Amino acid sequence: MYNIFEQPFNTAMPAAARKTTPASAPARRKGEAAPRPDRQQAILLAAEKLFAQRGYHAVTIRQIAEEAGVPLALVAYYYGPKNDLFHAVFAHWGHTIEERLAALEAVMQDPQDPQTLTRIVEAFIYPVIHMRSSDEGQYYAQLVGRELAYNSEESDRVLRDFFDPMAHRFIDALHHALPQGSRADAAWGYQFALGALLHHLVDDRIGRLSNHVNTPSDPAAAERLVRFIVGGLRAALPVPPPKKRSPPPSHRRQT
Repeated sequence: MYNIFEQPFNTAMPAAARKTTPASAPARRKGEAAPRPDRQQAILLAAEKLFAQRGYHAVTIRQIAEEAGVPLALVAYYYGPKNDLFHAVFAHWGHTIEERLAALEAVMQDPQDPQTLTRIVEAFIYPVIHMRSSDEGQYYAQLVGRELAYNSEESDRVLRDFFDPMAHRFIDALHHALPQGSRADAAWGYQFALGALLHHLVDDRIGRLSNHVNTPSDPAAAERLVRFIVGGLRAALPVPPPKKRSPPPSHRRQT
């Protein structure tokens, strides 16, 4: 289900995702105002919000234009068809993936260091928790949890372009930190860790389940989430075989 944080990134963004200006501007009539960059950003934010709230297939380009307060033609002018606009929303958040990969690069991956696994999980978790705490980030988190959990042509393109490269980097790191298991074992661990993170980001029931003591998506719970994932990874991976003891030296007397 939570096939997702199997998110980016060879840190370079796809060329199509980096595109922020239209390839060819339509001719303007005399006296018509030129398109403004703030309108381009407004379209992107409106699309992110509506896709998160209603789902990709339930949103029209006209609704996005109305939410952004721009003429309908400007949506296609800046972003092209709806599936390209959907892709652009995830490109907009590429910096979060880059932060995660930069944090992973900074980890000294020594399997003998008991803190290595914790630091890998922190690199995976903390940039996303920080993103979720922003006003705009809540829509993106909702979008990730809602849309990428379902198999569709649009979500598969996003997963392959942004999330799969990042996922492979983290799986490799987990395998290095837990060498007693196979890389396939590490991939299962990544999938389970992703599920825990996504659920924390998008599920609001913790408020009522805790009798309104806990706050949904509380950033203060990040450390607890890290400990939970680290403990689960250690428990789920195969137990390393016990080291064979060398037989004690013989002390028989020479005759």
